[in-house]
Amino acid sequence: MTIINPVLKGFNPDPSICRVGEDYYIAVSTFEWFPGVQIYHSKDLVHWQLVAHPLQRTSQLDMKGNPDSGGVWAPCLSYADGQFWLIYSDIKIVDGPFKDGHNYLVTAKEVDGEWSDPIPLNSSGFDPSLFHDENGKKYVLNMLWDHRASKHAFAGIVLQEYSVAEKKLIGERKVIFKGTSIKLTEAPHLYRIGDYYYLLTAEGGTRYEHSVTVARSSHLEGPYEVHPDNPILTAFHDPEHPLQKCGHASMVHTHTNEWYLAHLTGRPIPSSEESIFQQRGWCPLGRETAIQRLEWKDGWPYVVGGKTGTLEVQAPAISPQPFSPTYLKTDEFTESTLNRHFQTLRIPFTDQIGSLTERPNHLRLYGNESLTSKFTQAFVARRWESFYFEAETAVSFFPENFQQAAGLVNYYNTENWTALQVTHDEERGRRLELSVCEQLSFSQPLRQPIVIPDEVAYVYLKVTVQRESYHYSYSFDGEKWEKIDLSFASKHLSDDFVRGGGFFTGAFVGMQCQDTSGAHLAADFKYFRYAEGEGMKKDNSLQAVSFDLTDSL
Repeated sequence: MTIINPVLKGFNPDPSICRVGEDYYIAVSTFEWFPGVQIYHSKDLVHWQLVAHPLQRTSQLDMKGNPDSGGVWAPCLSYADGQFWLIYSDIKIVDGPFKDGHNYLVTAKEVDGEWSDPIPLNSSGFDPSLFHDENGKKYVLNMLWDHRASKHAFAGIVLQEYSVAEKKLIGERKVIFKGTSIKLTEAPHLYRIGDYYYLLTAEGGTRYEHSVTVARSSHLEGPYEVHPDNPILTAFHDPEHPLQKCGHASMVHTHTNEWYLAHLTGRPIPSSEESIFQQRGWCPLGRETAIQRLEWKDGWPYVVGGKTGTLEVQAPAISPQPFSPTYLKTDEFTESTLNRHFQTLRIPFTDQIGSLTERPNHLRLYGNESLTSKFTQAFVARRWESFYFEAETAVSFFPENFQQAAGLVNYYNTENWTALQVTHDEERGRRLELSVCEQLSFSQPLRQPIVIPDEVAYVYLKVTVQRESYHYSYSFDGEKWEKIDLSFASKHLSDDFVRGGGFFTGAFVGMQCQDTSGAHLAADFKYFRYAEGEGMKKDNSLQAVSFDLTDSL
């Protein structure tokens, strides 16, 4: 059996892998998307299923007003003392000398059960993790952020004891590792293996220089010696490798006595740009999760196959155990709750922004703030997980003024998105409008108005993504489709494009309703279809087409 990388496609960064008996879990960052943290489950490291979003309540995660790419950074999932432990950052500032991030701990008996309200830990830096030592003590590690103008912002990895009884950090905070010459040392994970404490960190930043550093010590507080062939994982030296940005990793020891490394990676679309950050391409799917096999030599872990890792990896000696799909190709909104693959921005899906019961078999969204808002958006979306896919919906919406709009959106952040929306024009009445926001520069490029006939109840909207580009289509009957003759670059929905590559999420597609008049006019979405397939490469037709597509993620 073979692991095919990436194992978690689309925006699934900063993997923290955890084993409980013969079950494996990976927790990943969600940044400003709600609910917070995605946890995947596997029985064989090959097949993975999204099983939980632990941070479901605003008492656990209050992100209203959080900046783009703020919110949940680098969760760490562990299991000890008969329960799951999850530690995470909520970052309130991303630009400038300060980060203003707060680290919290929540627990649960079952991974898909109810998680506790958070215990505040510290605010000294991000990427926290929890280490359970063999003697029963517990320690919190995080990178230490130094805002002083005369200092390097990444001041090293700090360690402090956590008291379960007192529910707080106790004792002195100590810097145990200042990193290597690669710098930007973050994402600590600590392991006790044999006679040593092994410290994994990420270095080089999360762009193409990203890497995994390993150090070890016979004492918890160090000093730590660095791996003789450090870093153990990076693609910076190999610009042609299909897995780039390799870094931010965690290790797992399988119940079959094998070792694996889960790590962040990106798959770039080629680029002709000269910038060092863009010359390898753009990653609209965001930072994904891959798994590599480890081997031990002279007391040190090495990635099997070399520092870059590989697309195909030998799986552990476990019989294949696939899951039933958790997301069908077409969601007709027959349930009273959103499918777990959908998320909202910064706030939970409540009756303030929508309902799945107000109109049966529909997703109703109440018009709220615009796509540029960091507060109250009525936007339900899911990740791009393939370079080739279609997403389609049908919306019933009868706006009364130009400030009311609802439709299909492809989104990176508040400053970069496109939207095909039903809206209103004083002269022509109900119409379709195409809106584009690129680096916060707003435009509406349609040259000819698309007027919606009065008798049309549902307007059908579709986006077709074909690797480097995507385009929209529409239909007034769900059968005869018209392609809008405008193409958009997928790279504009990537970390690498946004502000020169300083952000951390990935492209989403979904349904949105806005009403900047304040009337909260509702839009009803009849279904949402997301279908992947290589056949998308050949779709140049203006008519509706049928492909042999996957039924699930």
